[in-house]
Amino acid sequence: MIAAALAALSLAIWLYLLFARGGFWRERPRSAPTTSQRRPSVVAVIPARDEAATIGETVASLLGQRYAGSLRLIVVDDHSRDGTAAAARAAARALAAEDRLTIVGAAPLPAGWTGKLWAVAEGLRHLDESGEPAELVLLTDADIAHHRDNLGELVARVEGGGLDLASLMVKLHCGLFAERCLIPAFVFFFAKLYPFAWVNDGGRRTAGAAGGCMLVRRAALARIGGIASIRGALIDDCALAQRIKAGGRIWLGLSAETRSLRRYERLGDIWRMIARTAYTQLGYSPLLLAGTVLGLAVTYLVPPVLTLAGSGIAALLAGAAWLAMSIAFAPTLRFYRQPVLVAPLLPLIATFYLAATIDSARRHWQGRGGEWKGRVQQRGQA
Repeated sequence: MIAAALAALSLAIWLYLLFARGGFWRERPRSAPTTSQRRPSVVAVIPARDEAATIGETVASLLGQRYAGSLRLIVVDDHSRDGTAAAARAAARALAAEDRLTIVGAAPLPAGWTGKLWAVAEGLRHLDESGEPAELVLLTDADIAHHRDNLGELVARVEGGGLDLASLMVKLHCGLFAERCLIPAFVFFFAKLYPFAWVNDGGRRTAGAAGGCMLVRRAALARIGGIASIRGALIDDCALAQRIKAGGRIWLGLSAETRSLRRYERLGDIWRMIARTAYTQLGYSPLLLAGTVLGLAVTYLVPPVLTLAGSGIAALLAGAAWLAMSIAFAPTLRFYRQPVLVAPLLPLIATFYLAATIDSARRHWQGRGGEWKGRVQQRGQA
């Protein structure tokens, strides 16, 4: 009786996810709207800490945008030790576009700020002090390669839709073994947590963004009190989206062409990426952590366990839940050109993410929450 009840609950969860969660699992790149007649000026702010390996390609991809309006770049060198600034300058020099690039050295990180947000704030401060009249700010990471029409398409979305923020979940690198195993599931879980259709619906409170590529109105940043209003947020992109959506419209989409250059060569690299913010997502709550463990167990582990070890109605219901789970995961696997036959292994992948989430809580309790590139940041402490 208990087994049948658990199997029925798991099936009910997957039917809800398939049919009543904004169609998150079917999300695809959307065609760009007709190019806007306006060409507002844009400044890209790129926080960079030890990104010499990728920032050259990022800078080149931005300077090579087919955008008729003005685009200038501000790279904020956040105390890099690997020649990040030199690599950015070399990329601009190769395109004879040094006059469109400014390198800003970040001041020492103050208490209460995360490193990335402080670097972004330093870039925006320089923008304000320069008197640059840019209407829009492109907040992008130093490991993103933008396809040539990316900015124009984002501007068209912002202008055509009256948006304050438009962001893209860029295509993550998925060529190495660890990435093939785990990256499609990361995108799947993100979309499940922040269904794009709900984010884009002004009548819903769901707010999310993808921090690698966000185009935001400068006036909207001023309205929310600037980056300082979220200065301690580890999940800074979604925090920014939540603040902006409270008084404006936002949009979140998926890109097949703008891509991340960051590689995750080992399973441990992805583990640390998850553990950095997973407990933050749960509000540092032990009760929410316990609920998450229980919920993920029912959602992802009950189906295969009862299908293989159960009997009768319990096995039948669990098998149906496992099938629904596999159907939901298959489109994301196809998007990342991974074998659809991997879909039934989602329970194993989810177990990895669940263990990393538990480790995220452990790291926080040990005072190592939000550890990234030599900095420990948790609960807004730098």
